[in-house]
Amino acid sequence: MTRPSALFDTIVLAGVGLIGGSVGLGIHQRFLAKRVVGFDRDPAALDAARGMGVIDEAHFAPGPWLAEADLVVLAAPVRSLTQLGLELAPYLRTDCVVTDVGSVKREIVTGLERIRFVGGHPMAGSEGVGVQNADAALLENAVWVLTPTDDTDPEALDQVEDFVEHLGARPLRIDPDQHDRLVASVSHVPYLVAVALTELVAQDEDRELMMLLAAGGFRDLTRVASGNPQMSRDMVVGNREAIRRGLRSFVAQLELLAGQLDEPDRLLERAESVKRTRDGIPVVRRSLLPARFEVVLAVPDRPGELARITQAVGAAGVNIRDIEVLSIREAGGALRLAFDNEEGMRLGSAALRAAGYEVQSER
Repeated sequence: MTRPSALFDTIVLAGVGLIGGSVGLGIHQRFLAKRVVGFDRDPAALDAARGMGVIDEAHFAPGPWLAEADLVVLAAPVRSLTQLGLELAPYLRTDCVVTDVGSVKREIVTGLERIRFVGGHPMAGSEGVGVQNADAALLENAVWVLTPTDDTDPEALDQVEDFVEHLGARPLRIDPDQHDRLVASVSHVPYLVAVALTELVAQDEDRELMMLLAAGGFRDLTRVASGNPQMSRDMVVGNREAIRRGLRSFVAQLELLAGQLDEPDRLLERAESVKRTRDGIPVVRRSLLPARFEVVLAVPDRPGELARITQAVGAAGVNIRDIEVLSIREAGGALRLAFDNEEGMRLGSAALRAAGYEVQSER
C-alpha cells in the first residue's frame, strides 16, 4: 500500500513529555516522517514513549546519530531549551531545521540564532503532565505561534510552517517580543491568578468547608494550577518582565472593580461589556470527530479509494460514523474514520488492514 510522502525522513523529539509526546503521536498518525527518534534524560519517559508509539527509537545522550535528523523539535522545560539546542547543535547537519515548543520566545530565539532555528509555541496543553497524557488531538486546530526574525532562514520557516499545518494546527507568525507580551496576559498572568486564588482558599481557616463549596467556576478558574509546578515556575520566571507589567495592569483592574461595588449601574455596564468580549473569543475545537473510537489510515492518490474503504468496512458489518480528510500530499494522504464503539473500531481496523491499508490507532 502506498503511503503519503513523508515531510521529513527523520524527526528528533528532544523531550518526550506532554507536548513532545503529542507531537510524536501526531507525526505517526498523519504519516509525516519515516522515523521519529526520541531524546530524553529520563529512561522511564523514553520507555513509555516507545510503548505508546510516540517514538521509534530512543537515545539518552547526544551523539553522531543526530546527523540523520532533518527536523529537531526541542520540547524540554522552557528554561533548558536554549542550552539543549546548543548541546545538540554540534552534531546536526547544516541543513537540519530546529524548532521548539517553548512558551517564552525572545530569550530562546536570541540564544539559538547561530543555528537554523525557528521559534515556535503551540497554544495547547493540559493539566496532565508527562508523556502518558500525550494526545495528538491537543494540537488540532490549536494556534501554533512561529516567531521568525530578520535572521530566520525563510526556507526553514516555510518547512516548520508546513509541518505545523500538517499536524492539524494553525500557524501564526508573530514577533518574539510581541509574543512574550501577549502570552503574559492570556497565559502567564492567568496561571499566577490561579495560584493566588487557590492559595486564598488553602490559607482560610474554613478551608475544608470552602473546598466543598467550590463550584465549577472556581474549578475552571484554577484548573491551570494543577499543571506541572516546575514547568509553570520556569514559564513565568522566563517572562517575568512582561508578567510584572501584566500583573500591575490586573491589580489596577481589581481596584477599579472594588470601587464599582458601590456603583451597581457602572458594574452592570462593565459586566455586559466584558461578556461581549468573552463571548467573542473563538471556540477552538481540538477534534472534529469523537475522540474515543477513531483510526487514521494512509490513502494512496488514485480514483475510487474512498469507495474501496467504505466497501471494506461495510462488508465487515461495521458503520462509519464520520470521515475526515487530514492531509493530501504527494502519493496520497491520510483519512480519519470514526466508529460507533470500540468493537466497531476493532472490526473496521481489521477489515481495512486485510484490504491492504496501513491503519494507526488514535489517542
